[in-house]
Amino acid sequence: MTMQRRAFLRVGAAGAAGLGLGLLGAGQALATVNPLGAPTTPFAVGVRQYNWMRGSRRVTTYVYYPAKGSPGSGPVTNAPVADGVFPVCAYTHGSGASPQGALSQIRPMAAAGFIVPAPNFNRASIGEAYNGTLGRDVSEVITRTLALNTGNDPLRGHINTTAGVGAYGYSMGGMTTHSLLTIVPDSRITAAVPLACVDMGNPAASVKAKVLFIHGDRDPVCPYSSARQAYRELPRPKAFLTFRGGDHSSYWSDSRARNTFVDWMRWGLYADTAARDRLPADASSGSTTWESML
Repeated sequence: MTMQRRAFLRVGAAGAAGLGLGLLGAGQALATVNPLGAPTTPFAVGVRQYNWMRGSRRVTTYVYYPAKGSPGSGPVTNAPVADGVFPVCAYTHGSGASPQGALSQIRPMAAAGFIVPAPNFNRASIGEAYNGTLGRDVSEVITRTLALNTGNDPLRGHINTTAGVGAYGYSMGGMTTHSLLTIVPDSRITAAVPLACVDMGNPAASVKAKVLFIHGDRDPVCPYSSARQAYRELPRPKAFLTFRGGDHSSYWSDSRARNTFVDWMRWGLYADTAARDRLPADASSGSTTWESML
């Protein structure tokens, strides 16, 4: 990784302040599982806390998942798991934030039929993203989450361990997501969405992932030019959703970003070609630009 890449992001209090709160409701139809592919209607959302360790490093993680109950509800702590088998898609929040403060990006994914482990890095530094520490933590979280499928846990038997793994994240979390494709590669990742990231290094040959970038072209914290460099370097399939005039957090709860990253993961982890075909419509508006090489 070049010094130019290392120098792109220095987040102070002002940069971390826009890391977004807010909640997002799901649809009203009762959830059903399509035995041939992706769920066709949304789920309620549950959450369980795990106090995992990576060596001597504690990695407290909140695992959000499709739950029994009325769609639009939750996350409900320790709610019964919905019927079905679901792929894993790890989420990493931004600097100074928390999983609970990122529900507008986590809950739609769990409601769509994904198990979403979200480690709490509220005391982590940007330097820990640059040196790969957070990426290694996320890899450990993925390993621990997949292991729940055969452990003594309510998620036993509900985790798809053969579909590949998704990873997405915002700001520091977007950097961490990109690091898993570059400086600390995790070959299990087959779909990724870095939001508001910077280029973390050269693509690793060991990772074969569908990668979607989402970014505002007026971002004062994570330069748009750096994300564009990262996009150019990656092989297809890949896509880039630009919010024209968007800053670091202006699209935080935007339905265009949300619908696009959910459908990207439906395509990447459920092989949902209908979701793939919806992507241009998900992303398009008078203030966005959609580019793809699929």
